[in-house]
Amino acid sequence: MSAGGAFGGNRGLRPVPPEKGVFPLDHMHLCDLEKKEYLNCLKSAGHKSEECRHLSRKYLECRMEKNLMAKQDMSELGFGKNVDAGTKSEEKTEQTKEK
Repeated sequence: MSAGGAFGGNRGLRPVPPEKGVFPLDHMHLCDLEKKEYLNCLKSAGHKSEECRHLSRKYLECRMEKNLMAKQDMSELGFGKNVDAGTKSEEKTEQTKEK
């Protein structure tokens, strides 16, 4: 057998966890409503995520509030002032459609 182990991996080094992308699963379904709204939006928008960014933001905010991920400024997650302005105009459009 080679020095790298049975599957070719280096057995001497410890794996380094990624800085982002690993967070507790929502076993208690605390943010299910937000998740479902986002996924439904993606389906109806033909999987164009930019049209559902306001729901993505809402989902991430829920996860932070419920301690399912570390609290961060939304600008660090790609939600800047331009997104907020777009979200407000989208909400107004949706309210107008409902009336």
